[in-house]
Amino acid sequence: MDKKKKLSNEGRRNIFQFIWALITNSFAFGFAQGKIYTGKLKTLCLPGLNCYSCPGAVASCPIGSLQAVISSRNFKFSFYVVGFMVFIGAIFGRFVCGWLCPFGLLQDLLHKIPFPKKIKTFKGDKLLRNLKYVILLVFVIILPMCLVDITGLGEPWFCKFICPAGTLEGGIPLTAMNESLRKALGFLWAWKFVILVLILVLSVIIYRPFCKYLCPLGGVYSLFNGISVFRLRFDENKCVSCNKCSKVCKMNVDPTKNPDHTECIRCGLCVEACPTNALTSGFVNQQKKAEKVNKSEKK
Repeated sequence: MDKKKKLSNEGRRNIFQFIWALITNSFAFGFAQGKIYTGKLKTLCLPGLNCYSCPGAVASCPIGSLQAVISSRNFKFSFYVVGFMVFIGAIFGRFVCGWLCPFGLLQDLLHKIPFPKKIKTFKGDKLLRNLKYVILLVFVIILPMCLVDITGLGEPWFCKFICPAGTLEGGIPLTAMNESLRKALGFLWAWKFVILVLILVLSVIIYRPFCKYLCPLGGVYSLFNGISVFRLRFDENKCVSCNKCSKVCKMNVDPTKNPDHTECIRCGLCVEACPTNALTSGFVNQQKKAEKVNKSEKK
C-alpha cells in the first residue's frame, strides 16, 4: 500500500510539473513557425529555468534576464529581476525546483528509466554541489557585469556556454525550423549539445545532476530554504529513528538533521515515507494551525 501511495503522490507531482510546463510554453504558433514569442508577457519572469528562446515560452527565465540587464545603466529592470527571485525564494525556496521547473521534470522522468546501477552518491559529491554557486557567481554575475561591449551590455555567459535547458528548449527547435540558423552552427553549438547529451544520460543514472551540480537558479533558491514561507517541519518528539525519510530522499538529505537543507527540493517523498507524521510540509501558518489543533486534541 505504501508503495502504491508513493507512486501515486510522485505521479501527481509529475502531472503538476507537466501541466505547468505546458502553460508556460503555450505559444503554439512559435513551434509551428519557428519563431520566438515577443509579446508583453515576455517582460515577466517565470519562477523556474525556462528558456527565453523556446518557441513556446510565454515569459522569461530569471537567470537569462539577470544576465541581460545586470550591466545595464537602467537598473530598474535589474532590480525587478533580483527582487523577483528574492520574492519567489522567500516564499517557496527550492520548492520551485521540485514543482515548477520544466527541465527538472525532464530529469525526473529520465531517472525513472531502469538502469542496472543507479548512483545515489560518490566521492566528491558534496564538494561538486558547490559548483552551482561558482557558476552563479562567475557566469551569471561577474562575467556579464564586467565584460561588456561598447554599448555597456554584457553577454549571457551561462546561457551561451552552459545552459542545457536553453539548448533543448530553444536551440534545437529553432535550428530545426530555420535553415539559416543551421548553416551558422559551429563549435559553440557542438559544445552545448555535448553538455545537453551528458546531462540527459547522467539523469538516467544520477537523480537530477543538473539541479545538484550546475543550476545557478537552484543555487539562488537554496539560500532561502531556511527562511521560506513554504518549508519542511520536523517534530523530533514523533520521530522513531527509522531513517525511512533519509533513505527515500533522492537529493541525499537527512531531514531529521536539517529539514531546511539547501539541497531539499520539497518533493515530499520524505513526508510520505514517515510512518509517524514527524515530517510535514506546507506554509508556516498552516503548520502552526495544525500544531494547535493537535495540541487541543491531546488535551
